Amino acid sequence: MAHLSPIDYATASDDIRAEHDRELALRGRMTNMKRILLHSPAAHRIYAEWFTLRDLLRPTLDDRAIWLISKAIAETMRAEIPVTFFRRALIDSGLDPEAIEPTAEETLLIEFANATAADANAVPDETWAALKARYDETLLVNLTAFAGIMVATCVFTNAVKVELDPELEGYRRR
Repeated sequence: MAHLSPIDYATASDDIRAEHDRELALRGRMTNMKRILLHSPAAHRIYAEWFTLRDLLRPTLDDRAIWLISKAIAETMRAEIPVTFFRRALIDSGLDPEAIEPTAEETLLIEFANATAADANAVPDETWAALKARYDETLLVNLTAFAGIMVATCVFTNAVKVELDPELEGYRRR
């Protein structure tokens, strides 16, 4: 059971209902994590910047790479909800999460993701050198910020013990 309750839309304040409605209009669904975050519309908007950073990465990185980065961070942080969320993204796009053969680029990004999630003070210099050889500094800032939002998402779901959304149940790792 989650340590914090989801908002009750019927009794929520106008600003919470407005943020709820904005989220539904933008993304078409409301997860358990978002329902809890909505107790603070500001906190919800900050975590939702994941989507802004994802969109800034997209001209260079495809969805598969972004999902693999996100899943790697979630796995390193043992965060079941984000792991399952990105398993669903991969499975629904026709991929088997356990059988993916990452490209050289994806392998580098996964190494960065794992290192950032495990100990951001210890991202290997070799990893940074390889990233700098491939990407410009703007992309690297966005990539690092994106990884930070993913880490924060994992911390939130783990600390609060957010319950797995029912629609994710079938995508859980067995």
